[in-house]
Amino acid sequence: MAQGRLGLVFQLFLQLRSVAKVMRALNERDLELPRRDRYGDLCWTRATLAAVAAILKNPAYAGAFVYGRTRFRPPKREGALPQKAPRPMEEWRIVVKDRYPAYIDWPIYEKIRSVIRDNRAEYMRIKTRGAPRNGELLLHGIAWCARCGHKMYVRYKGGGEYVCNHLRTQEGQPTCQHIRAAHIDAAVGDAFLTALAPAELDALSRSRRVQQQTNNALRSSAERELERKRYTAALAERQFNRADPDNRLVASELERRWEAALNDVRAAEEALARQTPPKAITQVAISKELNDKVISLTGRLPQIWGDETISDAHRKALLRCLIEKVVLDRGERDLALARIVWRGGAVTELEVKMSVNSVTRLTRGTEMRERLLTLARDGVPDDKIATILTREGHRSPRCADKVLPITVGRLRRAAAIKVTAQRSRWEHDDSYLSPPELARRLEIPVNWLYVQIRTKRLLIDRQPSGAYLFPNTPSVLHAIGDLRNHVIAQLDLRICQPNKEGHQHG
Repeated sequence: MAQGRLGLVFQLFLQLRSVAKVMRALNERDLELPRRDRYGDLCWTRATLAAVAAILKNPAYAGAFVYGRTRFRPPKREGALPQKAPRPMEEWRIVVKDRYPAYIDWPIYEKIRSVIRDNRAEYMRIKTRGAPRNGELLLHGIAWCARCGHKMYVRYKGGGEYVCNHLRTQEGQPTCQHIRAAHIDAAVGDAFLTALAPAELDALSRSRRVQQQTNNALRSSAERELERKRYTAALAERQFNRADPDNRLVASELERRWEAALNDVRAAEEALARQTPPKAITQVAISKELNDKVISLTGRLPQIWGDETISDAHRKALLRCLIEKVVLDRGERDLALARIVWRGGAVTELEVKMSVNSVTRLTRGTEMRERLLTLARDGVPDDKIATILTREGHRSPRCADKVLPITVGRLRRAAAIKVTAQRSRWEHDDSYLSPPELARRLEIPVNWLYVQIRTKRLLIDRQPSGAYLFPNTPSVLHAIGDLRNHVIAQLDLRICQPNKEGHQHG
């Protein structure tokens, strides 16, 4: 019983990678830990951070005899007593491996110690990465400054950014650099997904197996916990039945112990009932069904990564499986440099396009402005100019991948170039309907369509020209009617979008 519970602690930590998460997982299922009381007898107590950490750090569970794990630290003030302080593993005086029966091997023990040290809250001082925590900034704990070499803080106030504040706080110097996080996180996330794509199917399948093994271990441990408490209750009952009724104090104490044991049994039964029961009867069919689902997930890791149900802490933990750290440099103008250091030592250099305040801050801003004004003087419409400039590799100051018509219009008006003809409607194929045309066809307010798009009840992609186009098919018209009448809660038309873009004409 005790051996199984100790093995479960190590198994949970290798999956959850946090002492606090292991403690919470045990307590949520009312699984107690075996400990020794002051007399050396075995007792069962509720899991605490200290108890879980003591088990994980004990080298005896890795089969090793160790001497000299602590040392006396000189007192900080005169008259004080020396304090015991732990030594680093490399300074332990005697280490004899394979001395005891082991729960885990020595490399796994070293890995556990490394993860615990990496998770310490003083990661800014001792240069560790810290445990993955909630928060939308992806590189929390693994972002480093390319200019001064110090770790970068995260700042959520004002939109989210990485800040190198070490020289300012330690030496009173100006802030080294600060970088907006949105584009950096997107570029690093894309690089991670690209690196993970070849192993995607295997990783998903392995993750499912590990999760299933952990669930089975938790349920097995809960069943053994219930068995132990039932034995304790039966023992208390036998002791009570054998007590002399004339010894009222003894009988009362034994009755109290029996009642407490019965309450523990009831609590253990409820905890076991809350867990998902095994489905051994349909194991073959379910296994095949789940395997088919895993295979169908191939190529969909980016969608899973962006799913709102995935927590930020899980994304960060997954990212750290492959990435050791990311070194950032804001660079000049609209480009930032990100150097990804992968586990194993490989390095990837990225140039990330950043948002700037004006066209003049763009690397090719002057070239884009001259080309834009030339096209405008030739009478090319704003949306056509935006499409041409995007095709030539230009972009708007606050858009990473294209030139917006509003940017073209602003620069054209600043140069006092007038539009040669007014646009009156969007030109598109007869097989598609614009929002006003769709509203007239269904006799509904056009504003209702825009409200559904804004609230994401109606999912549809905007065309490069800025327009929305709806397929002119009976099935789409019927589906929008169902959305209007609350027959369906959401309609996704993104797979029905036209391949060619909509255009304006006069």
